[in-house]
Amino acid sequence: MKYQTPDDQSEILPNLLNLTSKEDIGLSEFEGFLNAEIVFSEKISRRTKFNLKYIHKLHELALGHLYSFAGKYRDVNISKGGFPFAAAKFLPSTMLDFERNLLNPLPNNYSTKNELIADIAKVHGELLFIHPFREGNGRTARILANLMALKQGFEPLYFDKIGKKEFEFYVLAVQKCADKDYSNMEDFIQSIFPV
Repeated sequence: MKYQTPDDQSEILPNLLNLTSKEDIGLSEFEGFLNAEIVFSEKISRRTKFNLKYIHKLHELALGHLYSFAGKYRDVNISKGGFPFAAAKFLPSTMLDFERNLLNPLPNNYSTKNELIADIAKVHGELLFIHPFREGNGRTARILANLMALKQGFEPLYFDKIGKKEFEFYVLAVQKCADKDYSNMEDFIQSIFPV
């Protein structure tokens, strides 16, 4: 489902490759995110620091070949299915709060898997709730969750096993993050966490 914007733009966003079909754009985005995940996974280490600069670079590497807005906060308000995401004009301060309150406190090492799952749930849920970019928010958040797991020596999460029923629970979990209730997101991350 496409985002709704106040001016209800076309489903085809202006792009640097002048692609005009949803299929071609989808393939180009897929290839960009695949490349970004490979590059960032190969560079992950125990010293990796997750911060706003890291997230911007991830998004820019994934979509910079296609969109001029890659790695930059969106300048339009967006919603999906009637659910509004954070207002564009507040994104810089909202994301600074996200970095200060959720990214900066992340430890380099976790004593238990459950502590890691709890942090992945908070970071993942909040980033999805904010939706800072014009396109590619979900994919950026999923890659970041995978990188958080990889940093601790785990395999990537099983996002590919999400069916329709699980996706509905996932959407509800994101919405509950608006109230700082991460319990559903923790349950969701636990259900797709590698053994």
